[in-house]
Amino acid sequence: MKHETLDEHEAHGGDGDSVAISNEGLKMLLKGMTYPELEKWVQSHGYRPGQAMMLWKRMYGNNIWAHHIDELEGLNKDFKKMLNENAEFKALTQKEIRTASDGTRKILFTLEDGLVIETVVIPCDRGRTTVCVSSQVGCAMNCQFCYTGRMGLRRHLTAAEIVEQAVFARRLLTDEVGSITNVVFMGMGEPLHNIDNVIKAADIMVDEQGLQFSPRKVTISTSGLVPQLKRFLHESSCSLAVSLNATTDEVRNWIMPINRKYKLELLLQTLREELCFKKNYKVLFEYVMLEGINDSDGDAERLIELVKGIPCKINLISFNPHSGSFFKPTKDERMIEFRNTLAGAGLVVILRLSRGDDQMAACGQLGKPGTIQAPLLRVPEQFQMAIGSSA
Repeated sequence: MKHETLDEHEAHGGDGDSVAISNEGLKMLLKGMTYPELEKWVQSHGYRPGQAMMLWKRMYGNNIWAHHIDELEGLNKDFKKMLNENAEFKALTQKEIRTASDGTRKILFTLEDGLVIETVVIPCDRGRTTVCVSSQVGCAMNCQFCYTGRMGLRRHLTAAEIVEQAVFARRLLTDEVGSITNVVFMGMGEPLHNIDNVIKAADIMVDEQGLQFSPRKVTISTSGLVPQLKRFLHESSCSLAVSLNATTDEVRNWIMPINRKYKLELLLQTLREELCFKKNYKVLFEYVMLEGINDSDGDAERLIELVKGIPCKINLISFNPHSGSFFKPTKDERMIEFRNTLAGAGLVVILRLSRGDDQMAACGQLGKPGTIQAPLLRVPEQFQMAIGSSA
């Protein structure tokens, strides 16, 4: 099995998924289509566009979320016969659901080729429930604090495999946790490395006749692939999160190797320029706090300067430990001090508590590295004391 590295990742732009064929090579996988594509396919088999809309609503709307032909009640008998012969409805196979002590669910799915991905459903007391979807099997970015990054990249997910995670989440858990209102592309993978399929999947999720997620409640996260980030802001109405995690190039080069290609200044200036053209739009900066690495008073002051001129919110995230990691989470009192410094400068700051960490379902904990793993990078000398003997 090939494990892609950072040096190789730019060779892939995110292969498109305009025609999705099931494993038999004969049936069309419907979850990989946008509505115009589905309508065209239905018409090519001699049926009216109205039939396509009825099918679409049974796959994505009306609380049906159909996975097989028996769930397509109300459709024309001949149309159902055609679908039975020519269409496939499921892109994933449910393997296991694990429930954390805080109610977070981690769903493991098996893909057609036997690989496994993970999806997390996070209930919230305020009536909001979020599904965190994966966009790749593994990840090529090799962020040093992320468990998924240890895997390297196995492959991109198709649009169908991404959309199906949200469909499954609603189908399996709506009765238990209530309406699933938000989607975050913060599971396994770098979403903008697989930009074609991610934009297509997000478009399907926000379709007003289907899953009906609000574009502002569908958030795509990136480690900072600048060309793809610009394309996303031009082509999608969904929200953007940027995983920042450091205030100097020296630190970010180490913990997020993508920074060696797209430096902080380029990343942030691109956001300043592009967001001028997006009305009432704020980027979410994610900042995983690592004790002794990026949580000093100096880091707080630099962060305030870095985001000047960018409409934004800042999400401070507690680091979630995992095997093989030598980082330590910043203590709660220090996180509060850091937040107060940012808020005192007028920034909107959110403290994100860990959810699902007892089932390895928290931020940065998804995936299962094999015997071959992405390399750990050399620790800069000034931080060797901070990580101590655990390195």
